[in-house]
Amino acid sequence: MVGSGWRFLSGISYYTCRLSNALSERFEVGTILMRRLLPARLYPGRERVGHSLADLRYADGVRVHDGIDWWAVPSLARAVAFLREFRPDVLVLQWWTGAVLHSYLVLCLAARSLGIKVVVEFHEVQDTGEARHQWAARYVRACIRPLLRRTDGVVVHSRFDQAALTEAYALGGVPTEVALHGPFDHHEPAARRPGSDGIRRLLFFGTIRPYKGLEDLVEAFAALGPGYHLTVVGETWEGWTRPGELITDSPVRDRITFVNRYVADVEVNEYFAAADVVVLPYRRSSASGPLHIAMSHGLPVVVTAVGGLVEAAEGYSGTVFVPPGSPGELQAGIERAAGLAGRRHADPSSWERTVAAYDRLLNRIGVPIRQERTTSSNQTVPLLSPDLR
Repeated sequence: MVGSGWRFLSGISYYTCRLSNALSERFEVGTILMRRLLPARLYPGRERVGHSLADLRYADGVRVHDGIDWWAVPSLARAVAFLREFRPDVLVLQWWTGAVLHSYLVLCLAARSLGIKVVVEFHEVQDTGEARHQWAARYVRACIRPLLRRTDGVVVHSRFDQAALTEAYALGGVPTEVALHGPFDHHEPAARRPGSDGIRRLLFFGTIRPYKGLEDLVEAFAALGPGYHLTVVGETWEGWTRPGELITDSPVRDRITFVNRYVADVEVNEYFAAADVVVLPYRRSSASGPLHIAMSHGLPVVVTAVGGLVEAAEGYSGTVFVPPGSPGELQAGIERAAGLAGRRHADPSSWERTVAAYDRLLNRIGVPIRQERTTSSNQTVPLLSPDLR
């Protein structure tokens, strides 16, 4: 498994860890972390780079190599050496940013030279911030094709993503599996914190970026009555300061709490414990970590019916879908969701379902599974066939 490390912390850092841990229940797993993605001064969260904010850890059975730096020398050679020593049957590359593309190409070539199958798991076709820069978009479009030509299988989070990927890149007959995002239940729910009588507490959580639609929520909130309070918790990216300016100028500023930073895990628990409804007014999205945190806490969620979010939340009893870009519809959705507050909704997502999707893909690309390793409870754990090592 290759994905984001902890130094440049993001939702992909958590996802890489959770998926590695889930797969380690069935397979031997090694993980290579992308340690330094790019020069820190270019990273939107540059002030927190290297800070210890995450409590999540890799399972004891996962071998972790930390990691690869953007300038490659000598870290990339050491990662290739780790790959040669571990000699997996399958190399899984988590794709979310063009900053890792040159490293992924080298790892892919090394894997193919060793007879290792290559799988790419797409979180989105291209990061929206990168896509705004013509040179970055062209670089990714040109250089990802050699990677995809050497890819044996693809994993996506939704049928929507599958269609978008097919439209962007002609994958031909490359086997593809839809693996719905697993739960983000590592944020242990804190004891519910009751609010003031008659006040419904709304929470927006996550990075503040143009596609997140926070400005729609600020406008919708101003039309809600005094029985609502809004807390916005998020770090500003891509210089998108308009939501913060709208909060400052809002006629109901006294009912809005704005925490404009990336918060540590222990704080995440507290903010969700103090919320009655989570509101995610995205203009577009393939997947959402905050959505899965909200569902793991059993909270009602108002979410726009865009991208992969429909498939992620359609089986959740606490979901209220609204159209994107419509503050009026968002206001009505919030009022409907307020009626769902006060009880815990069951999270339908599971990592077992994600692992099952990987099982299917491995079978399709010709990676047989054998039974060999046993756990401390004497249960047999499937390993990949030694014939391909």
